[in-house]
Amino acid sequence: MKDNRKQIPIQRVRNIGIIAHIDAGKTTTTERILFYTGKTYKIGDIDEGSTQMDWMDQERERGITIQSAATTCFWPPADDDKDDSQVHRINIIDTPGHVDFTAEVERSLRVLDGGVVVFDAEEGVQSQSETVWRQADKYNVPRLCFVNKMDKIGANFLNTIEEIKDKLGARPAIMALPIGAEKEFRGIILLLEREALVWEGDQTGAKFNQIEISEDMKEEVEKQRSALIEQICEHSGDDKLLEKYLEGEEISTEELKKGLRQATIAYRLIPTYCGTSLRNKGIQPLLDGIVDFLPSPLDIPPVTGYNPKTEEEGKITVESPNLVGLAFKIQTDPHVGRLTYVRIYSGTLTSGSYILNSTADKKERVGRLLLMHANKREEIEQAVAGEIVAVVGLKDTATGDTLTEEKNPFLLEIITFPEPVISLSIEPKTRADQEKLGYALAKLAEEDPTFQVSSDRETGQTIISGMGELHLEILVDRMKREFRVDANTGRPQVAYRETIQQTATGEGKYIRQSGGRGQYGHCLLRIEPRDRGEGYEFTSEIKGAAIPREFIPAIEKGVKEAMENGVVAGYPLVDMRVIVYDGSYHEVDSSEIAFKIAGSFALQQAVKSANPALIEPIMKTEVTTPEEYLGEIIGDLSSKRAKILGTKTRGNVKVITALVPLAEMPQYATRLRTLTAGRASFYMEPSHYEEVPTNIAGQIIAQRKKPEQEIEK
Repeated sequence: MKDNRKQIPIQRVRNIGIIAHIDAGKTTTTERILFYTGKTYKIGDIDEGSTQMDWMDQERERGITIQSAATTCFWPPADDDKDDSQVHRINIIDTPGHVDFTAEVERSLRVLDGGVVVFDAEEGVQSQSETVWRQADKYNVPRLCFVNKMDKIGANFLNTIEEIKDKLGARPAIMALPIGAEKEFRGIILLLEREALVWEGDQTGAKFNQIEISEDMKEEVEKQRSALIEQICEHSGDDKLLEKYLEGEEISTEELKKGLRQATIAYRLIPTYCGTSLRNKGIQPLLDGIVDFLPSPLDIPPVTGYNPKTEEEGKITVESPNLVGLAFKIQTDPHVGRLTYVRIYSGTLTSGSYILNSTADKKERVGRLLLMHANKREEIEQAVAGEIVAVVGLKDTATGDTLTEEKNPFLLEIITFPEPVISLSIEPKTRADQEKLGYALAKLAEEDPTFQVSSDRETGQTIISGMGELHLEILVDRMKREFRVDANTGRPQVAYRETIQQTATGEGKYIRQSGGRGQYGHCLLRIEPRDRGEGYEFTSEIKGAAIPREFIPAIEKGVKEAMENGVVAGYPLVDMRVIVYDGSYHEVDSSEIAFKIAGSFALQQAVKSANPALIEPIMKTEVTTPEEYLGEIIGDLSSKRAKILGTKTRGNVKVITALVPLAEMPQYATRLRTLTAGRASFYMEPSHYEEVPTNIAGQIIAQRKKPEQEIEK
């Protein structure tokens, strides 16, 4: 098979992601796409652990996706004997569905041009489906929907369509109707083409037959087709098409497809297909939909940013001559070392060249350029705008950094990630592991922006923080396998935070005379509460020369250090605005260190009089259970300080949605199994932070004080 990479023009390139709730069938769908596009010669199976995209040991053992994997394939499959003018190149990123790996989804969506959202035909729109949908909305990613598992008991295509409308506020355009459902599911009817396709006989699903539309479906097909044509004409943005429709003129399939493509790219319609990936039915029409309706790099709006030297704002398009790329993922590869995944927005990246990391303002050398197929690789000389490649040799580049030319620097908007909600202590088993532990933790933190490493000042322990117990468990497992580090871990601890509830002021003075030059720093701070989740902000209102400008950053440094250990129970302070509004200095004795200490003192004093409070992470929890256990589960959740949001019926099970403090949920999976004889399941994702009730806050503070008292003894 030949490499069509160089011959394929940019308008026939698609950068897409496969996104969904855990267990909706993303990886299975991707595996089928790779098989039908000729990228693999054997269909990968999650249960057998033979998938291409889930290549990590932990992924194959657990049957889940942990790291987003990238690959390239061609549709229709590239063939030496065929006309290549219709071949499209599809760069696919298969993202994790588990909420603990939300950073992988976030950064993948930032660099994709389009997405395929996979839904379970029986489960409909689940919690994580809503989360990834909102993430895709944040980056205005045009998408297709694929209603998977049509062969599953309880599968209902039109119900799922209604849920997509109601829960996601989206406008699905039904492209295909299922022929049969559950074990009777045989194929689909493409509405625009009025073609009925069935997959029978061929176990791999590579071949399908076109049959006559059955009499009992003709009426429904015409009804849905009319609704689809009306949607396309109304939302395409093409006045001529709408005029034709209103005047009752015949509109060709080509015109309708062109109108639908415009509506999809403008995110006014979402073409929706159906099938069953596991049974190899319905994937080829989905591939046609990716090619027909999702945008090429030419169709996406320009990316905005600014020149870090002149601070002048600008826009970058594929045609811009200068190199602009975004590093969206760092990965440690056992064979080639540190890999940096880069989406190139404009210009050309050449192996062996020197580039500028304009975020860190550091020069980097591009060692080698690789086209990735999961964890296999193909070396290339250069990569052009619209491509996603892996770069070997970048030493100082982190996730979210912009790569440009030295003479034309440009900075793209950075990627933001949620704060960790759970922590645990970690220590090496042996002295020999001590040094290796530090190295392994640094490498893993470099790869994963939601994984943080810190040390507890009171106990001297190393603390690792992440998005959930599974997240930390996988990282500890990776340390053992990839870095050969054996470590003991403590019990997971909830990541409490502290905040203030009213405005207050504080004064910090640091004066030391020690013969010769002394130390003098003096500042007054005002602190104001911000809304939950808004984070920290520092500003200066110094007028005149009360404090020279060069000492302001030192005050901020002191403030930040003091915020790491709050005054209630020593947890980090969040969601507040700090304003330095007055102070004084000494011409000889003032120094940065003195102002840093003064800033720290002033903040501590201000926080004490700002009604500080302890806040805790609240999780959105969804429990799916047979009806007979409903009362028991609601009672159990209520005992855990849960706020029950509602219950609904899905097929023959009940789904309870609740907001529960994370502190009440350790070992909940075991508890739920015991309550329901293993018949219920639950899903949990971070929602927001909320104030801890006074009686519980008292217990937490007392526990935090215990280690200090023991150290003092």
